[in-house]
Amino acid sequence: MRDMTKANVLSAYSGESQAHMRYAIWSDKAAKDGFANVARLFRAVSHSEKIHAKRHFMAVADSFGAADNLAGAGFGYGETLQNLEVAVGGEEFEIAEMYPVYKAVADLQAEKFASVGFFRALEAEKVHAAMFHRAIEAAKAGKDVELGPIHVCPDCGFTMEGDAPDRCPVCGEPKANFVTYA
Repeated sequence: MRDMTKANVLSAYSGESQAHMRYAIWSDKAAKDGFANVARLFRAVSHSEKIHAKRHFMAVADSFGAADNLAGAGFGYGETLQNLEVAVGGEEFEIAEMYPVYKAVADLQAEKFASVGFFRALEAEKVHAAMFHRAIEAAKAGKDVELGPIHVCPDCGFTMEGDAPDRCPVCGEPKANFVTYA
């Protein structure tokens, strides 16, 4: 893998790994704060981020040994509304800046596996941001967000709410394999 794409994959791996853990921790906080659906949303998105991290990890799995893999990401343990605001900020950064640039570099360097991983993550992050925005509006009103079942594709991490399609719209994984958070 070319150096610039590899650096981007390592950065994405770090960011997704941290998001996975951050959202898992914030899920517990939301549950304690009485936001059961926000907690469920954080759990589902945490799972999605873990899938993204794994794909990025596998893209550079042949690079055994020490590697700098830092990611600038939100940090902290605030109230549920604060945690949601940090979460949506991270998702929006990935949508507007990180993944489009990383994908463009991977395409330029003909790194197809990395490019596909960046595309798949980007598509999921768009849904995550929209769901987090809904949760923020509800939390600002002192309410839990109304959410239907949340489905996560186990192959690409795409996240869907409500009735799931027969196949993942991003990677084609069959509906029967989705992980559901109801």
